[in-house]
Amino acid sequence: QVQLVESGGGLVQAGGSLRLSCAASGRTFSISGKNWFRQAPGKGREFVAGINWNAGSTSYIDSVKGRFNISRDNAKNTMYLQMNSLKPEDTAVYCCNAEMFNSPSRYWGQGTQVTVSS
Repeated sequence: QVQLVESGGGLVQAGGSLRLSCAASGRTFSISGKNWFRQAPGKGREFVAGINWNAGSTSYIDSVKGRFNISRDNAKNTMYLQMNSLKPEDTAVYCCNAEMFNSPSRYWGQGTQVTVSS
């Protein structure tokens, strides 16, 4: 089992910045990758960014490229999402998930609300 806890959400004006954190505990040695997803009101969940836990390679949805940066601290088992130049359309609940080696299991955090006012 892996437990994930997000933090860092809040209310910010358009153009502002926030940094989200996703701390993992439990069987963290089995994590192969971690991702950020978001779900806006009335919309489906969408992938935002992901990071390979060992290699550090990253991927992003086009709409956040150049504005968001995903990173990790392996020693702290924590993933971050630095969000800059925020737009009202970035408003959503942001959740992190963890992918596991040799397992189809996925673990999810509870989510943190990000609200960007215009």
